Amino acid sequence: MSYRNYHLIEKNDKLKNWIAEKVELLKPENVWICDGSLEENQEILDGLVKSGVFTKLNDQKRPNCYLARSDPSDVARVEKCTYICSENEKDAGPTNNWMEPNKMRAILNEKFNGCMKGRTLYVIPFSMGPVGGDQSRIGIELSDSGYVVVNMRIMTKMGKAVLEALKEDQEFIPCVHSVGHPLEKGEKDLSWPCNQTKYIVQFPESHQIWSFGSGYGGNALLGKKCFALRIATKMCHEEGNALAEHMLILGLTSPENKKYYVCAAFPSACGKTNLAMLNPTLEGWKVECVGDDIAWLKLNKEDGRLYAINPEAGFFGVAPGTSMKSNPNAMLSCSKDTIFTNVALTEDGDIWWEGMSKEYPKGKIINWLGKEFNAETNQIDALPLAHPNSRFTAYAENCPVADKEYYENGCKPVPVSAIIFGGRRESTVPLVLQSRDWCHGVLLGASVASERTAAAEGTQGTLRFDPFAMLPFCGYNMGDYFGYWLSFVDKVKDPNTLPKIFNVNWFRKDNGRFLWPGYGDNSRVLKWIIDRIEGKEGSAVETPVGYLPTIESLDLTGLDDLPREDLQKILTVDIDAYLSEVVKIREYHSQFGDRLPAKLSAELDALEERLKQAKN
Repeated sequence: MSYRNYHLIEKNDKLKNWIAEKVELLKPENVWICDGSLEENQEILDGLVKSGVFTKLNDQKRPNCYLARSDPSDVARVEKCTYICSENEKDAGPTNNWMEPNKMRAILNEKFNGCMKGRTLYVIPFSMGPVGGDQSRIGIELSDSGYVVVNMRIMTKMGKAVLEALKEDQEFIPCVHSVGHPLEKGEKDLSWPCNQTKYIVQFPESHQIWSFGSGYGGNALLGKKCFALRIATKMCHEEGNALAEHMLILGLTSPENKKYYVCAAFPSACGKTNLAMLNPTLEGWKVECVGDDIAWLKLNKEDGRLYAINPEAGFFGVAPGTSMKSNPNAMLSCSKDTIFTNVALTEDGDIWWEGMSKEYPKGKIINWLGKEFNAETNQIDALPLAHPNSRFTAYAENCPVADKEYYENGCKPVPVSAIIFGGRRESTVPLVLQSRDWCHGVLLGASVASERTAAAEGTQGTLRFDPFAMLPFCGYNMGDYFGYWLSFVDKVKDPNTLPKIFNVNWFRKDNGRFLWPGYGDNSRVLKWIIDRIEGKEGSAVETPVGYLPTIESLDLTGLDDLPREDLQKILTVDIDAYLSEVVKIREYHSQFGDRLPAKLSAELDALEERLKQAKN
């Protein structure tokens, strides 16, 4: 057994003993403690290319970029194999898979026993948020995947600096990951090792994460959904003054140079990254990206405001549909120093995915499964060329609209003025509405429903409730989570210091046709939201479901070809449709039983009563 960089941990007995204990269980061939250096990163990348896991892309077209292809069975989060193993089943709640912790530990001990034979165990020290930051937290991931190491280096602050900052008495989140494919003597590695049996397990009371059998992003990059959401939600609930949310953070600056920070929650692949990197069509407005996926918020008791950080350092973006038209800043973010997973390889060593361009690239293309395709011969069996959930892992600092003030100022927490919820809804939900108050806003968040996308298992296009866009990510009973959100109104002297809450829907359709142009024109909705934050008079009309814009209050400069009847459809409340929605929400919320807050039920009752009065 050989250790590399052992000197990095030798002064921390707690960490050293934990690693030694896990080495005895995992039985790796050697142990590599990662220092996060450029040289180390290149060495691992070169090894991944040599073993066939990675393909080096054309340096002229994509400098320092690589392509990985996963096993076809390992392409998305595996929610059916994801567990919240709380001591009490009711504490996990009906939306999480649960198993008795000791029973799960017995299973994991059997699965992990010797699972790293013939492999290198990488010790990955990482910080979610800036190293040493007030709202940052440290994790240590043990993994036998070089793919995980190089991706975690992009997605987090990783390496030597984290170990130097970690005090012996300081908590770190222990994360153990294995692809679940030990190598017998003389056996060659698979290009993408994984195991048909998969377990992604969180122990919320002890703040531990164990992941077995998958090498795919969210199942294997344990700093992401497992730590930054499932474990962090539990930690925030314990602390009582913080939130860990599936939210983007953007800075929005007006022509008058007033800057506001906005958080927004959308289910995966519903436009979060596009909004986070928006190029406004309104002259004089500017959007800057703090983060595109996860926000950690903390209440400042002095001013009663919520302050947010992006705990990540990179983007793990959905590739299909991303283009120079839909999101030029995301395209530019992954123009260098990027790892692509399950996209197509072009003849000239570049990448391609559906939606990147209208035409297929010329010449021979290798799809995500390794099959050849040529547009001239039209080999249909090789389509789609990129998996619908294919990804790019890119540094946030490479984004042209990265928030310079945030990133150049040590990633200090920013004050949040608005929180937006949204999803894909072809009908019912208007373009934008503002909640009546904080508690009504919590109801909006608790009622988010969206058409299913490729980022989650199941039939695409079917409607599912996804409260707060957190359905797969809440680390405890979601009924308690609703109650925790409601409690913030009692934690501040003046509820008006809390962010204003809004609901948006860019996806309304009429006979299959989108009614709102979306993309950069969504800045018009953001401008209206700022008007509401500033208390601009005459900007909204009160309806049973909240405050909606008047057509005149939306800045439609340059949108002369947008039919007024389309605007009226997306800014009108369909009373009957919303009454049907109330029935669905009530049915969905019923599963939480006595854990559903009475205050939330009262909010739904009040909504129903307002709708009935409006109908009469």
